[in-house]
Amino acid sequence: MSIPLKQYSSLLVNYLKPQWPKAALLAILLLSNIGLQLANPQIMRHFIDVATLSAGSPEAPDTLLRAALLFLGVALIQQAISILATYVSENVGWTATNALRADLTQHCLQLDLSFHNAHTPGEMIERIDGDVTALSDFFSQFVIQILGNALLLIGVLALLFREDWRASLALTLFALVGLFILGRLRNIAVPHWTAERQASADLFGFLEERLSGTEDIRSNGAKAYVMRSFYQLMRTLMQKSFKADLMVNVLLNITFVLFAVGTATAFAVSAILFQAQAISIGTVYLIFHYTRMLEQPINRITRQMQELQRAGASISRTQELFQAESKIQAPSHVSSSAMLPYGPLAVAFQDVTFGYDDAHQKTKGPTREIVLLDVSFRLKPGTVLGLLGRTGSGKTTLTRLLFRLYDPDSGSVYLGDPSAPTDIRQLPLTHLRQRVSMVTQNVQLFHATVRDNLTFFDRSVPDAQILDVIHNLELGEWFQSLPDGLDTVLESGSGGLSAGEAQLLAFTRIFLQDPGLVILDEASSRLDPATEQLTERAVDRLVRNRSAIIIAHRLETIQRADEIMILENGRISEHDTRPALTNDPASRFYGLLQTGLEEVLV
Repeated sequence: MSIPLKQYSSLLVNYLKPQWPKAALLAILLLSNIGLQLANPQIMRHFIDVATLSAGSPEAPDTLLRAALLFLGVALIQQAISILATYVSENVGWTATNALRADLTQHCLQLDLSFHNAHTPGEMIERIDGDVTALSDFFSQFVIQILGNALLLIGVLALLFREDWRASLALTLFALVGLFILGRLRNIAVPHWTAERQASADLFGFLEERLSGTEDIRSNGAKAYVMRSFYQLMRTLMQKSFKADLMVNVLLNITFVLFAVGTATAFAVSAILFQAQAISIGTVYLIFHYTRMLEQPINRITRQMQELQRAGASISRTQELFQAESKIQAPSHVSSSAMLPYGPLAVAFQDVTFGYDDAHQKTKGPTREIVLLDVSFRLKPGTVLGLLGRTGSGKTTLTRLLFRLYDPDSGSVYLGDPSAPTDIRQLPLTHLRQRVSMVTQNVQLFHATVRDNLTFFDRSVPDAQILDVIHNLELGEWFQSLPDGLDTVLESGSGGLSAGEAQLLAFTRIFLQDPGLVILDEASSRLDPATEQLTERAVDRLVRNRSAIIIAHRLETIQRADEIMILENGRISEHDTRPALTNDPASRFYGLLQTGLEEVLV
């Protein structure tokens, strides 16, 4: 796999351009360092010539002392500049990679659920952080090593040309041949490093999934299977890394041969010119020293070529991630009339069909698992719909379409004014998800303060409004127990709260958002009876003056529903008002009431 140089250069320009003052300072430091590296051999040549040609002169000791002190001073200054250049380059590199991480994270957060279903969180962490970390040396060391040593190479050849054009010509040919060979082999290890990065991402994805399911793995005796899979992934990573390192050694061996040829060339040219009395012994040292200096930039460029191949693999995977497009596209133009009105919203599905892609069939093409088929219904504003059906009947999928977490394969979903509903594909995603909210069984809390968890980090919400909602939901006693009030930091996951407290906090989020449509996805199915009574009172407040869709297995949960809809195999098998279905012995809902929802719908 060949990575075009344009990809390398465009990445450098995009993330180094905002730091041009630091980059300019780095360039000045590099040029100064190169100049001092080129100057010191000239001082040493002068020292040698004075020592050999003017040994008996009375001025020789003073001249040699001054040359030695100048040599030491230049060397010390060069080291100081080198340290400062390294510091600036590292600062530039980390700033650039952090900006790249931020851009990748923002891009991935905008991708739809079909992308995230196909990539585990562990894999995404490795791709956003691991791959970008591999580019850290590319940003910080590439500039200082590749460009700096290229300038050093040119400077050495120019000074050699000033001394003797024949020596310069021989060593220029040596340098050009060496760089040509290295350039031809630039991408030899890229596919192997790409495979190694993917193997690393697979390992991290595996670890993330298994560590999050530790309790289930232990309780079901799957430890041996997990460890066996872990060893297999580790073995694959080792094999991919071994192949990549093996290909890199090709460059190293070629470098050793080039160095041997360069040294032999320098000795041969110097011997011929010295025998012809064309140069002094000091100039012989100068040619030999500059030849060794040629080895230094070529060696460093070779090492950076190795890093560049690793970077090439990461750049390839990074660009692939940037090129991933969301299937959920926001409209390019939104008129003010298309925005959803304040208050309860009307809901309409028209001939909606939807199926999930099989994310695991990557090599054979996606296959569709049809979940909803020709679904059509309407809800007036303020209506509470009880949505029933067996597991896999399409209940949760139907609610996901209302958020545009997915788009229908065919048909349309409408919200808003019943006389002129708006196709949700014509709405900005941010606006849509402000007007529609959901509470599920599993409430996701963040390692952050109570305030940030309730407002989703929106600091514009006043504390008085938050406290008012907390007390209205009868969470005052729990709030009083918090050591730092709204500034109390919760743990991630369940936040160290009971299921009922976490559920009520989710209700608090919705009250603060004040949407026009609320979706409750079996929100009280895992609560004890006492806590459920508290949440039921919160639900009564939540659905007041709002449209609502309640997915439930419990009969008590749908007593507040105005209408009942039953899904079977992705189709609507029954939809009517709750009183009409309750009093109709021929209805399926009537049969469920007689049999018991819990026994039939699980």
